[in-house]
Amino acid sequence: MSTGKADYLSHLAEERVDARFKGLPPDADGLTVGELAAQRRNLFTGGFTTPVLALSAERLTHNLELMETYAARHGLSFAPHGKTSMAPQLFQRQIEHGAWGITLAVPHQVRVARAFGIQRVFLANELVDPAALRWIAAELAADPGFRFVCYVDSVRGVALMDAALTGAGAGARPLDVVVELGAGEGARTGVRTEAECAAVADAVAAVPSLRLVGVAGYEGEVPQADPERVRAWLRRLVALATDFDKAGRFADASIEEIVVSAGGSAWFDAVADVFAEIPELSLPVLRLLRSGAYVSHDDGRYREVTPFNRVPEEGALEPAFRLWTQVVSRPSPEQAFVNAGKRDAAYDLDLPLPQVVRREGAPERSATGISVTGLSDQHAWLRTTPEADLEVGDWLGLGLSHPCTSFDKWQLIPVTEADGTVVDYIRTFF
Repeated sequence: MSTGKADYLSHLAEERVDARFKGLPPDADGLTVGELAAQRRNLFTGGFTTPVLALSAERLTHNLELMETYAARHGLSFAPHGKTSMAPQLFQRQIEHGAWGITLAVPHQVRVARAFGIQRVFLANELVDPAALRWIAAELAADPGFRFVCYVDSVRGVALMDAALTGAGAGARPLDVVVELGAGEGARTGVRTEAECAAVADAVAAVPSLRLVGVAGYEGEVPQADPERVRAWLRRLVALATDFDKAGRFADASIEEIVVSAGGSAWFDAVADVFAEIPELSLPVLRLLRSGAYVSHDDGRYREVTPFNRVPEEGALEPAFRLWTQVVSRPSPEQAFVNAGKRDAAYDLDLPLPQVVRREGAPERSATGISVTGLSDQHAWLRTTPEADLEVGDWLGLGLSHPCTSFDKWQLIPVTEADGTVVDYIRTFF
């Protein structure tokens, strides 16, 4: 499938523009996405309607290059979490910028990735759905170049996986799994103790359909996370890999490397530090980082928690999203409403942040004196001060928090240069 990846992506440019896609110019209906992109319309003067979400071309490139450099500098392989964008075009750009593969969470996401030729998938979840497991087995049998790794975190899960995979078909390869170490009591998924991890590993060794290739987890779920607690948990993960190796759990002659994986978007500096301490094992170690929110970054949650705040000498990610809305009501000097709400903007962590105002015939200016106080389905509630100088018809650019709940509200997202020229469109598959 990898040889046809460019062909799969090119089909996206052949899709016809119509009313399915929010914010696009009405007079573009019937054009292909590629034809519309070739027109290089301006987001503000080219007929786009509000609300419309845009991605900065320059900032996307900056973020891709920064994380590529960071991973290489720290000796990390990188499988960014694709659930953030569910955009095969961005998957491809991430791979072009050094990514080992793509991390995903559920079978639908794996099917999307495979439909666009992704050859390495890390599933950060235990997979016990029989239909999905049989489909994965068929993919592995049909494509020798396809690499798939997923979590296991229970003896029961191992039994269910084996039952689904047994007799999956001639030529099926064992499914590679990593034992997930939980981040502590009250955390999300994962095995809670090292003794239980060993029991899960023993269960894997007892079935021919699975192959244990490493350990993994998610440090973002460490209770009351701080640098000390996160590093302590990461050292437990490294120790688990070391103990498994000493016990001969990776002695299968077909295993070429031991996978040790962690890394959300808030603590990858700790992952880099602790993974650098991994001792020499019996096989090469794939130190796999899985941060995903970096591709767009944001103006809220991840701006606050990004490790680059702690290590500014390593660089800085740049928020690439901006949601453009229009003032549709100004009922009082202290209040205004724009035409974007919960259907358009992330709101699960923070409300949107007013950044800039555009008024026809005037230069763009800072959104001073404007704040978002709440969201309805299709309105944002604004509180304004006298210095806001906001009128009905003005365009208001909003910064967003939490990329994972921003991408999913838009099927086709314009990519704009600094002057507003739209140079591409990103298709999402949620």
